[in-house]
Amino acid sequence: MAPPRFPVLKDPRFEGWHFHQADGRDGRAPVHLERLSAADKPFANGPKNGDRERVEQLAEELDLLQEHFYADGRHKLLVVLQGMDTSGKDGTVRSVFGRMSPLGVHTVAFKAPNSTELAYDYLWRVHQRVPRAGEIVIFNRSHYEDVLVPVVEGWIDEDETQRRYRHLCDFERMLAETGTVIVKCMLHISKDEQKERLQARLDDDRKHWKFDPRDLHARARWNDYQRAYEAALAATATPWAPWTVVPADSKTHRNLMVATLIRDVLQGLDLRYPRPDFDPKSIRID
Repeated sequence: MAPPRFPVLKDPRFEGWHFHQADGRDGRAPVHLERLSAADKPFANGPKNGDRERVEQLAEELDLLQEHFYADGRHKLLVVLQGMDTSGKDGTVRSVFGRMSPLGVHTVAFKAPNSTELAYDYLWRVHQRVPRAGEIVIFNRSHYEDVLVPVVEGWIDEDETQRRYRHLCDFERMLAETGTVIVKCMLHISKDEQKERLQARLDDDRKHWKFDPRDLHARARWNDYQRAYEAALAATATPWAPWTVVPADSKTHRNLMVATLIRDVLQGLDLRYPRPDFDPKSIRID
């Protein structure tokens, strides 16, 4: 059986930022993050205020589309947000999905696995949180943490890394074949921009809770994480679950690009309202 395919993105601005492979296994092209500037703004339309207004407009469009998606009930949408610390996963959730009804939209923030989760295979806790029919679920970090931190820290060898890439492709293919549309975004931030955002957290008493000294350990291994991301993106970009790299030095542009992507994906699903099992014209409300 041919694998399911991701909805076609007709907007030419996604070219060069959207990665998928002709098949799920072989002939993979490398991904070079250094050739993709985190400061680029392919979706910017002019002044920042204008882009902010466009984000607001898109949020309203997404609210209506989410209601239609929920009523249709034939699809499931999984949105994966990955990125280095301070790349804006929380901000993306607030700005892009904040207008949607909490009845049909849920966010899952994956932390380090606890002792119970470690007793199972590493995808066990992930599979429990995938969307059901009519639901949108956003993963703030995801199953891709299992091919990033363990790789950089040397906790798994190359053979295990390649096995996990295959597991992830097969897991996502199973989800896609059972009705889940998978949108994967790598929020691409520069090292200089991360420095500014981390310092801002230290300078603001209200943001100290967001600063974790352990983030500095990951920052010290910046290049290693960039290579781990490149390898993971290349190995797991498939026709049924492609990756979109989102330049994220500009928070406004990041939100604009992700909102446009989600809007276009939802519009490509041929959503339908269910037919009522009664004749609306035969009912009169007194």
